[in-house]
Amino acid sequence: MRLTDHTDYSLRTLIYVAVHPDELVHVQAVADAFDIPKNHLVKIVQKLGQLGYLHTVRGRSGGIRLGRAPERIGLGEVVRAMEPDFAMVECFHQGDNACVITSACNLRGVLGEALRTYFAVLDRYTLADLVGQSTELRRLLGDAVAAVIPVADIKVKRRVTESSS
Repeated sequence: MRLTDHTDYSLRTLIYVAVHPDELVHVQAVADAFDIPKNHLVKIVQKLGQLGYLHTVRGRSGGIRLGRAPERIGLGEVVRAMEPDFAMVECFHQGDNACVITSACNLRGVLGEALRTYFAVLDRYTLADLVGQSTELRRLLGDAVAAVIPVADIKVKRRVTESSS
């Protein structure tokens, strides 16, 4: 199984923002750090914001920061929210399954078990687990510090978004 770039970039964005906890991060800084097209990243950031993982501040001095504490952002939850489909094979689609061996085949059950195990592992970890003390990540991603603004320097009205989890 392979995650879509959309989900991969979502996780990388959350990692980047988590490594810069006291800063308002520009989307361009994330795009530059991971060599991701900014236009694609903007859509991802918008969805992460709608889901409550990020808080977005609009305007010239705008940017993004985490919408929840890193220990409250579960990896399994993010992957489920960002990935469009986990139907690994045709027989996962109940109504649109034309496989002639479905009634006698155990593949769906085996792959279903594998998928449940996959998520069981992801569900044990949070964004905080990924960034840890973040010393090495900060070193690797810290070169873009010029592209972030300390949150304390931002004087804007904030719209509070509560997550539903």
